[in-house]
Amino acid sequence: MKTKFYLVAAVALLALLVSACGPTTVNQAAQPPQRTVSVSGAGTAYLVPDIAYIYVGVHTEKPSASEAVDENNAQTQKMIEALREFGIDAKDIRTTNFSIWPQDKYDPMTGTPTGQKVYVVDNTVYVTIRDLDKLGELLDTVIAAGANTVNSVQFDVANKDEALKQARADAVKDAKEKAEELVDAAGVKLGDVQTISFFDNVAYPVFDGKGGGGGVAAEAAVPIQPGQLTFTVTVNVTYEIK
Repeated sequence: MKTKFYLVAAVALLALLVSACGPTTVNQAAQPPQRTVSVSGAGTAYLVPDIAYIYVGVHTEKPSASEAVDENNAQTQKMIEALREFGIDAKDIRTTNFSIWPQDKYDPMTGTPTGQKVYVVDNTVYVTIRDLDKLGELLDTVIAAGANTVNSVQFDVANKDEALKQARADAVKDAKEKAEELVDAAGVKLGDVQTISFFDNVAYPVFDGKGGGGGVAAEAAVPIQPGQLTFTVTVNVTYEIK
């Protein structure tokens, strides 16, 4: 009889312990969802370019690879020497591509392969120009020195940090004004910023062109106008609504 009593007591104690270890539920009132308003703002700055980047190079086609490489090397060296004599620093002249490949020749009348090949060599350098007043004259100079490809003249501003900083500040101000307009119309109050993100966009004026070189430069420098750069910053801001 005692054994039965002890067994019942043990089961009851175990049940009590399991109950005590179970999850405790606290009756809390459900929190209302946070009320927010999301807006976007824009800021713009305009700057006159003071620097340019161009790709200039030499394209050569010859019956043999050695001929193509030798002629291309000689012509490219003349082009680089012309750049240095013009006043371009060595650090502002950088080779970005050197390639050689065989190419089939085609009959110009029928468009069918002739069975012959030519070897093509391309050598391209990336040049930074820090005096835009001399850009047109520089292009004439490198073409006269042997450059026969000129691509993607891109304009930029050497130091645009302050312009971007001001554009971002204007974008945030624009976003806040929009948010205040919305909450005023809704009859509520604007709270603290919850999230904010931004995106910078710069419209670079680019001159795309290709030139044939090796001859005499034109009497007047190549007319290229850099125009102006447009910096646009867009911000997305989420505010709390009080």
